[in-house]
Amino acid sequence: MSASRGGFSSRFGFIMAAAGSAVGLGNIWGFPTQTASNGGAAFVLVYLVLAFCLAYPAFMAELLIGRYGQANAVTSMQKMSRNLWQKRFAFIVGFSGIICAALILSFYGILAGWMMSYAIEPVTTTLGFNEASSWLTSQSIARNLIFSALFMMLTISIIRRGVEDGIEKWSKRLMPMLIGLLILLIIYVFTLDGSREGFAAYLNPDISRVFEPDLLINALGSAFFSLSLGTSVMVIYGSYISKKENLVTLGAQVTLIDVSIAFLAGLLIIPSMYVAQAQGVAIFSDDGSLISGPNLVFEVLPTLFDGMGGIGLFVGFGFFVLMSIAALTSSISMLEGPVSFIVERHNIERKKATTFVGLGIFIISTLIILNFDVLFGFVISLSTVYGQPLIAMLCCIFVGWIWQRSDVLAEIKQGNDNVEHGLFWKIWPWYTKFICPSAIAIVFFHSL
Repeated sequence: MSASRGGFSSRFGFIMAAAGSAVGLGNIWGFPTQTASNGGAAFVLVYLVLAFCLAYPAFMAELLIGRYGQANAVTSMQKMSRNLWQKRFAFIVGFSGIICAALILSFYGILAGWMMSYAIEPVTTTLGFNEASSWLTSQSIARNLIFSALFMMLTISIIRRGVEDGIEKWSKRLMPMLIGLLILLIIYVFTLDGSREGFAAYLNPDISRVFEPDLLINALGSAFFSLSLGTSVMVIYGSYISKKENLVTLGAQVTLIDVSIAFLAGLLIIPSMYVAQAQGVAIFSDDGSLISGPNLVFEVLPTLFDGMGGIGLFVGFGFFVLMSIAALTSSISMLEGPVSFIVERHNIERKKATTFVGLGIFIISTLIILNFDVLFGFVISLSTVYGQPLIAMLCCIFVGWIWQRSDVLAEIKQGNDNVEHGLFWKIWPWYTKFICPSAIAIVFFHSL
């Protein structure tokens, strides 16, 4: 690993950075919304199965590609290629992941801007600036543009500092704070009227719904989105991992942390919906569908905080600050993918490349804001529901069918000398070669 590229200084640093990439609005905003829209506990059950059976093997494939190549997604995959068509295929897969990351960050920045504006609202309310409070929590082009720009500036400022001083340092500080507040809020919600019904809806699955096409495709998209797969993020993060680290246990630890926090987020949001419903807030329409949709977190939780009295202002402030932090730990990883490509393929200085790419993505965000009703949902579906699983599937095909098995084993054995005698190596190679691509394809075919 060249000194100019940098790298993670510790195992804990990588786990927090990778978990930070995985844990964000996808877990706390997206997962509970998808859960509420797709049958509650049935969706949770399918999500957990797909996360461990499909997302984890694909996650390992991307980490291995990155650590072997020690470069951006495109270069890493081309290093594994042996002829021209493989190199072209590698470019298509790697570059598609980079584009997918940019598209996700374009809508992600808008959502994160909402989180930031909601975090400021308790402060303006406490100071008596009611007009400002109303503006901060109302949809408007001006608010969305201002806060999306502010969030992108924060993301750019961290990535400009590099891996150890930027990505790793901030992830290690912010992730433990997020987990702690989530647990405290879950404990509090459990004491409120209506929460028991919410916990029941979240934890008792209706098995008859687990094979519904929409539920399957949405659960697959959520599993891949929450682990940042199909975006080149884990390839580039893998390239910053020391060759001495055991990738098998690292990958398992990150997957477990990510899935656990998604589960915790649902344990907060879904019961909170039922608490708000008990307080008179309409959550479901007459046909049982979710009313709020993507705005779930912004309509349900503020109502919950309002019902807490004076302390609700402080809790609301803390929650949305840490939601902004969770968004930031994910956004820095998504910006790192395109930036690393520009820096390494075109020999552009990191600070200049970061600013250039960040501004480009903000321009896409601006287009979405100006055409919100048409583009917002479309970009989310294109990038997360379809783009990520398909690109991750192609990465599995690349590792399973193009990368030589002996080279794969040699890479895994660095940091884990006995891996070929363990259960992982007996299952993972053929599983990644046959099961993962086939299962993802079947889910997509079923969804059509």
